[in-house]
This record gives sequence, structure tokens and C-alpha cells, in this order.
Amino acid sequence: MRHALIVLAILAVGGPVAAQPAYEHLRLVAPAAPGGGWDQTARVMQQVLQRAGLARTVSVENIPGAAGLIGLARFIGAEHGMGDAAMVSGLIMLGAIVTQRSPVTLRDVTPVARLTGEYEVLTVPVASPFRTLDDFLRAFKARPESISWGGGSAGGSDQILAGLIADAVGVDPRRVNYIAFSGGGESLSAILGGQVSVGINGLAEFAAQIEAGTVRVLGISSAERLPGLDVPTLREQGVDIEFENWRAVVAPPGITPADRRRLESAIDAMVRSEPWREALERYRWIDRYLAGDAFVRFVDAEEKRVQDILTRLGTGQSGERTLTSSGPYPLIVLAGLALSGVAVVFGRAGRLRIPNPGSPIPAPVVATRPGWRPIVLVAIGIVLDLALAEPAGFVIASAVLFWFAARAFDPRRPVRDALFAVAVSTGAYLLFGRVLDLPLPAGILSGWL
Repeated sequence: MRHALIVLAILAVGGPVAAQPAYEHLRLVAPAAPGGGWDQTARVMQQVLQRAGLARTVSVENIPGAAGLIGLARFIGAEHGMGDAAMVSGLIMLGAIVTQRSPVTLRDVTPVARLTGEYEVLTVPVASPFRTLDDFLRAFKARPESISWGGGSAGGSDQILAGLIADAVGVDPRRVNYIAFSGGGESLSAILGGQVSVGINGLAEFAAQIEAGTVRVLGISSAERLPGLDVPTLREQGVDIEFENWRAVVAPPGITPADRRRLESAIDAMVRSEPWREALERYRWIDRYLAGDAFVRFVDAEEKRVQDILTRLGTGQSGERTLTSSGPYPLIVLAGLALSGVAVVFGRAGRLRIPNPGSPIPAPVVATRPGWRPIVLVAIGIVLDLALAEPAGFVIASAVLFWFAARAFDPRRPVRDALFAVAVSTGAYLLFGRVLDLPLPAGILSGWL
């Protein structure tokens, strides 16, 4: 009740008040590297919440990787039940959830509100040979694979727009050579450095470069030209597309109804404040505030829409999970393990010396075979790995598999092999998730990885 009165007082005067703020300290998670749209949104929220007197202090934590899925998994695990934390989310994360069949989804968090919408722009360096969108599209239609598109994480709004443009101009979207970057800073560096043919990103993320004249905008995905921005739309240049990215804020799962109402009230007061309206104008964000049950229904409908778009473009996934849903890699690994087990059983094994008491001549060496024990142990490891992958997570499941495989080939040092198995599985998880942007299920370790 006290927090509701504070918010009402703020709304009544239209600015900060001297009363106790709704939060002494609020923690915001931006599930991306610094410089991107989520990071930008979180830092604007940080400033506005403090200026509006809704929080005494606000901190921002960046957790990059896998189009926000690493940050989402850690947020769900580490912040469960915490009433002083929130995370920026949006269309890009939803696209990654659909594309990568994430074991964690937006249904696992507490929805709060949609905040903003933003149009996307196609840009090239000023030194690029593409002077207009027509120049670029001619080259793209002639040799699609030779044109590289740089943007945010795989399956996100940038890749969706690239696929929609390809489809609109008669090129199979599967032929789009899309290069994903985990943060706006990386993407911008690649675009300015000429490492990609064209860049796609939100208008606000290119605003400084557009103003400085270091990039040329070929088109914007709005329905009409924006006031004060001399940039032609895709539609007026013959590409019949209107596309808008959106961003939202969510809370951890398991929070109390009172904590949810407190955050919803604070966000409602934030979007009505003058500092927030100034930020919308400065970054050219569209006010798309939507809260409560309407926001929940919107996310459900948007997930279906994104699934339909990505499936049509050849990027989305559909159907049930199968062993081959991640491509041939799992089958190759399992086939290799099976062949190794067969080789141990039927191949040349260790040799045994038969003692010859009283003779200085070395005992004859007789070939022996270890039997079926190794292949049985490897098979047990594979079965446990598949059974534990989702509930326990990749690290635990893979460590169990590695340990059983080590038992099969050398049963002498179980403790050493267990430590090695944990180290290898953890290293593999970090490699795929943090370096290659390929999320793996974290399971019960999601709060620590």
C-alpha cells in the first residue's frame, strides 16, 4: 500500500518527490553486451528511474550471449523470487527462443510490460560501392551468397528483416549470408570496418554514426518517413515491408504478488514521467507501453507470429525435439563413441605376460580381450547423458558421460577422471554458449553458469 501511494504522489506532481522511493536499489539485467539495444534500454531506464525518484539507486548488469538466452537462463535461476530485480527482453529474445528451441522461455519469467518499439535501418559505410538500396539489391539478387548481412544475434529481429527483404525481392531467404554478432558494439565495428556488406540494426543504435556521417542509410523499415530524418523507407523503394522491433521488461519467477505490483507500479510511473518522454524523443523510440494481461496475450500471439515467419523463411524450428534436431553433430558423437567401444572389444587389446618361474627368459606375451565391459559402460554413459541433458543440464550430463567413458578405457583413477570430466564439460558449455552463441541447457546450474 505504501508503494502504491508513492507512485500516486509521483503521478500527481509529474516528477520526483521527496518521499521514500519505491526501491532503495533496483537491479536491471541487460542480457547482451554493452552498446546494443537492450543495454541502451536498461541504461535509459536506470537514469529515468533515478531521476523520477522511483529508485534511489539502479545498477545494470550485462550478461551477453546467445541472443539473450544465457542471460535469461541465469536470470531465471539466480534471481528466482527476488523482488528487486528486472530484465530487459523483447522480440530478439523471442526469436532466439523459437530458433534455438530454448529450454527456457518467456513463460518462465514474470511478465511486466512492453515498453518501446523501434524501426530497423539498413546501413553501409560511406565508402561502400552501394549508393542506394537499388544498387545493393541488384548485387544481392545477382549473387546472394556473396553479400553478407551483419546484425544482432541469430534468429533476432535483424535476421528476420533480412529474410523478409530477401523473400520480398524474390531470393530464397535460405541463401541470406547472415553474420550474427552478440552486441551492438561488435556489429557496428564490423559494419564500419567493411567486414560485412550491409548492416541491420535499430535506428537508435546507428543514430550517432548517422549524425556524424560515417554511415549511409539505404532504407528504414517504417511505413512512412520519420520527421527530421531524410531516409527513404523500404516500401517507397519497392520493398513492401513494414517491420518494428519491440522491447519489454520482465521480473524473475516466483516473486510475491506484492513485489509484482510494486514493479508494475514503478514501470507505469516511469513511462509517464517527463524524463522517459524525453528519452523516447531522443532515441526515436515508439511508445508501445502495454502492461498486465494484455501484455501476456501479446507475447503469446507474438511467439506464434515469429514461429510462422521463421518457419516460412527457413530459419525457424518446428515439431518435437529429436536426436537430429540440432543437426548431424549428436549422431556423429554417438557413432564415434559406439565405434570406440566396438574397437576396444574386438580390436587389439592389452597384452598379458604369463609367468614362467625360474626362467630368465621373459614370459611369452598373450593377447587378451577385455570383454564387453567397456562398451556397456559407454552405453550407460550415453543413456544417462540423454536422460540428464534437460533436467540436470549439459555440464552434469556430459560430465557423467565422460566419466563412464573414462571408466571404460582406464578404471584405475576414478577421482582424477571425475575432475577431468567436470573440467571438460564446463569448458565445452562455455565455448558453445559464450563464444559460439549456441546455448546449451544449463539445468540446475543455470544460476552459476
